Amino acid sequence: MKKRMFMSVVFVAVLTFLSACGTESSSSSSSNKEITVRIGVQGKTGILPYAREHQYFEKAFEKEGVKVEWSEFASGPPHFEALSAGRLDFGATGGTPLIAGQAANIDFRAIAVTSDGKTGNSIIIPKNSSIKEITDLKGKKVAVAKGSSAYNFLYLALDRAKLTDKDIDIIQLQPDEARPALDNGSIDAWATWEPYATTAVFQTGATFLVSGKDLDITTPSFLIARTKFTEEHPDLTILFLKTYEEARQYFVNHIEEVSKDIAESQKLDVEIVQTVLNKTDTRLSPTTPEFSRAHQEQADFLYDVGGIDKKIETSEVIENKFVEDALKESK
Repeated sequence: MKKRMFMSVVFVAVLTFLSACGTESSSSSSSNKEITVRIGVQGKTGILPYAREHQYFEKAFEKEGVKVEWSEFASGPPHFEALSAGRLDFGATGGTPLIAGQAANIDFRAIAVTSDGKTGNSIIIPKNSSIKEITDLKGKKVAVAKGSSAYNFLYLALDRAKLTDKDIDIIQLQPDEARPALDNGSIDAWATWEPYATTAVFQTGATFLVSGKDLDITTPSFLIARTKFTEEHPDLTILFLKTYEEARQYFVNHIEEVSKDIAESQKLDVEIVQTVLNKTDTRLSPTTPEFSRAHQEQADFLYDVGGIDKKIETSEVIENKFVEDALKESK
């Protein structure tokens, strides 16, 4: 009961936040020349940050007379705030924010899968920690960003070890807050995603306690789109995906060059960047039955532990036709 109450309080807060963000306010346009495509980005080492740095989307959409605007977000949930308010057209997030957004009745579509999520999330511990396995987290302070993909990963990891949230002290922190807390000993462990985990390992001697790959947990990440935009501008939705794929192809086929580029532009250690890129699953694909099943299982798990207050059918927001067309045209 305590577990359900805790999870309910946390996710109700997230869902209330998302639901209260307003409704879509963008108006339809009769000409592409009047359109500005708004793209959300988070982190520094992914496809979208790289594409922004090299103006892939600006060049592609300029040919259609369309402008591009970028917005930065610390994690997935703020993407859905912006989608709900009509201030964002496209973004990329982990699966947990999608589930919270759908449960909050935000109108969006999951238009492609970008990762299987197995290496994206992990729990790390500071240097010389006495923690050796997940069960050692009992009674410890564990930081995690509320509503993020790492948030759900933490609960899945605890469940695999026969623990619950009441066995640990969960500290709600965004990455920029959690890293200092890990460094100064204010927390005992940190559930997070890349590149934050690998960066902490390289810079402070922290170690990986467990990852999604270790536990064989598939938690797909997605490209998301505002439903109204996809309905009014299917051609631009396909163009967005084709441009993403163009950037992705160069990205994965020139890892060493891209790593140096990102390291220089973002003032990061090139070894850290290349390590993250080499182990990251980077793809663009429709939501296959395997990914659909994994995403539904994730939503069912969150409902079972009180993370969302209603059962949802995740297939209702999945839309494969745009990425299927984009991949055909990209060949």
